[in-house]
Amino acid sequence: MSTPKRFFIDKLNYPEESEAKLSGEEFVHAKSVLRVGEGDEIILLDGSGREYSAIVTKIEKSCLSAHITGSFECDREPKANLYLLCGLLKGDKTELIIQKATELGARKIGVFSSEYCAAYMNENKLARLKKVAREGAKQCLRSRPPEIEYFCDLKSALASAKDYKNRFFACEFAKESEKSLWDIKDDCAVVVGSEGGFSDGEFALAREMGFNALSLGKRILRAETAAIAVCALAASSLGELG
Repeated sequence: MSTPKRFFIDKLNYPEESEAKLSGEEFVHAKSVLRVGEGDEIILLDGSGREYSAIVTKIEKSCLSAHITGSFECDREPKANLYLLCGLLKGDKTELIIQKATELGARKIGVFSSEYCAAYMNENKLARLKKVAREGAKQCLRSRPPEIEYFCDLKSALASAKDYKNRFFACEFAKESEKSLWDIKDDCAVVVGSEGGFSDGEFALAREMGFNALSLGKRILRAETAAIAVCALAASSLGELG
């Protein structure tokens, strides 16, 4: 038996209200791509951490109606608070990072521009990244996508992580790690740059703002490889992969 298809919807008020309507992009995807029909069981997600089982009762031109049959807390959401900050990359590489970090359990993903960043951001691109996060959350059975935020400079991005107990700055200037990712037990923020890497000044800024230098070994990794690898290492140390 196939797993019920999953769709994000606006905040639900169950059990006070047991009827729901799915519209917009999620409806189009349900009807035209997944071919959801009347009588099918689906899962509705409102970003609260709960999942709502429902039966499709009616499909109209611009929306579908569903009757909610129950709700339960999702057990796939990460318990650890992992925050990935990555430099904006060219092409669809940032989307790849968003997708994989979502699967690995990042609660928040910050994308930033920096001194050597060659890519640019606009509202459409940011909306696309948020959509990738939602789709990634559905694929890996999470009940809420990670928060996606864009920062126009590195300093703002670093400041957004000021309350995290463990803060790491991955950089080719780091000959060795000042603190091991394997030793962390609490919330963690990790920073990886864009294709151009970081300048000496940016490395110094991160140190001034309380980030520990992190070495990823003797080989130079592609930016997307570094971001996914660091996220996986942190998630493993925090118990999310075991």
